[in-house]
Amino acid sequence: MSMYLAVFRSRAEALDFASRLKREGVPASAVSTPQEAGAGCGLSVKVGAFDLSRARRALRSARYGAFAGFFRVETGFGRTFVRPV
Repeated sequence: MSMYLAVFRSRAEALDFASRLKREGVPASAVSTPQEAGAGCGLSVKVGAFDLSRARRALRSARYGAFAGFFRVETGFGRTFVRPV
């Protein structure tokens, strides 16, 4: 199974972005950033594959200086694979 993470270098901005997405009707939640991402403050916003484009649009309409990027997270074979999008 795969998911997408919006990784931030600021916990406050990550929580604000999660709230913004929820207000816009996008299912999102704040989650711990996997160590494999190698970036961020330890808190990211999780969105599903079908909601990635809506999340990108919401990100463009806001000013988040601590945004580190979107990452695809997949788990399989007992490992977690994290790749930038």
